[in-house]
Amino acid sequence: MAPLKILLCGDVLGRLNQLYKRVSSVNKAAGPFDALLCVGQFFPDLTEGLEEFNDYIEGRSKIPIPTYFIGDYGAGSPKILSEALKDLSNKGFKMEGYRVCENLYWLRGSGKFSLHGLSVAYLSGRRSPSGTQFGTYSQDDVDALRALAEDPGTVDIFLTYPLWPSGVTNGTTSKILAEISDAFGNDPAVSELVTEIKPRYHVAGTMGVYFDREPYANVDALHATRFLGLAPVGNKEKQKFIHAISPTPASTMSKTELSAKPPNTTLCPYSNIDKAAPPDGATKRPGNSTSESQYWRYDVSKRQKYGDGGGGDRLCFKFVSSGSCPRGNKCHFRHDEEASEQYSRGVCFDFLNKGKCEKGPDCSFKHSLQEEGDRSASRAASSNRSRECWFCLSSPNVESHLITSVGENYYCALAKGPLLPDHVLIMPIEHTPNTLSLPLECEKELERLQSSLKAYFRKQGKEAVSFEWVFKRGSHANLQVVPIPSSRASMVRDIFNMAAEKLGFKFTMVKGMVTYCIVQSHGVLNPCPIPQPKSSELCKFLHH
Repeated sequence: MAPLKILLCGDVLGRLNQLYKRVSSVNKAAGPFDALLCVGQFFPDLTEGLEEFNDYIEGRSKIPIPTYFIGDYGAGSPKILSEALKDLSNKGFKMEGYRVCENLYWLRGSGKFSLHGLSVAYLSGRRSPSGTQFGTYSQDDVDALRALAEDPGTVDIFLTYPLWPSGVTNGTTSKILAEISDAFGNDPAVSELVTEIKPRYHVAGTMGVYFDREPYANVDALHATRFLGLAPVGNKEKQKFIHAISPTPASTMSKTELSAKPPNTTLCPYSNIDKAAPPDGATKRPGNSTSESQYWRYDVSKRQKYGDGGGGDRLCFKFVSSGSCPRGNKCHFRHDEEASEQYSRGVCFDFLNKGKCEKGPDCSFKHSLQEEGDRSASRAASSNRSRECWFCLSSPNVESHLITSVGENYYCALAKGPLLPDHVLIMPIEHTPNTLSLPLECEKELERLQSSLKAYFRKQGKEAVSFEWVFKRGSHANLQVVPIPSSRASMVRDIFNMAAEKLGFKFTMVKGMVTYCIVQSHGVLNPCPIPQPKSSELCKFLHH
């Protein structure tokens, strides 16, 4: 098999004629290349550049190589990308890219996918509280990448836009240009992510210069990371905007091959990034202030730490969100059982991890620690939880405009953040942590609702996949119902089995079951029902 050949490019700025002319000449001299990955602003700065750009989008000019971009910002981007999202082939999550036109794929928000065997991760945009506009990313995108970083395997290429990671020039002996100093506006969030993801290549643009940093060693990883900053296409300074690499996928390499480091390898430039000064305008709260005690009411002596602490005092998102972490004692971040309980009660992860949340009023999670309270006084506590819970019908926080029907024991609502159109939630009216604890008459009503949804989706040529996360100290139960095309229903079982195999366990097929099966791990109960077209279920029991 011929070695992979990948082209990397900086800000395109809509100059597709110049870009693909250069790609064609490079391809003739050293190709053929398998793909082109673009970082930085992809769309033109001004509407005057749209005529050339639209020639490619509308098919009058051909894109000669599969092209992936993350810089979803510039003239014409809202219209072009909104039209792309309407394409039926782009429905649902597309971590491998939304098809814009032939050979052009948009990598939106954050994600990770396989490209000819290479593991490619990406984060697109400037930080925004909501991430709803093009050219921005949200905290949800960051958290998703944190979770992906906990997955086994090495990320080969990490793409970011538009800011470079803070501290990337620390410890380098390369020529450091004034344009790439941290004062220019680098992003500490990217620095944090890259230390967690530990990619073999980190590629970024938008700073207007070419910078090839010496490789640096990663903490608790065999391989080194190489950072590449690329200049814009057609820049006046004639700085390099396109770069070719021929990486072997890490998944096919031996430990000896992965651990090989060039002689000019430096220490990790982000080692002290957590100690950086606060952003401009930020003031540090005094340790004895009222707000500080509100943010942190943990007794440090009671914190449960299973990781080795290499990540400082930061929490492991995987452990907090699910109650377990596949890295176990090798994880560099703190495994805090109390934080996991607080998260299961609806407390914001950023609030738990940093003591504050940058989303502000846009965040749907709680920004105060939730006390378990005296169990003998559960009625008052339940009433309080119902007022705070955004799933309780009696709560002022309930999103009533999303509710589609209300029954005796359950109600249905559209998902606020749907995986795809017609994503539905079935929730008990009573504030209960899971559907397993409800009486038989409630179970019968749940079955009727599921049957109705299945019948509704089948009329549309779809099948329903249902799943529910059940925590030991969960908040308000919610059963997720997601429709998929009937033509793909037969693949669901194989996909879940493949995912289970990747995580080191196997599902068991159970037929004719009424209730859900439970997976128990580190004190957390997770039911894993995967309804198939023939009403069978996949389950897995783990005993700890």
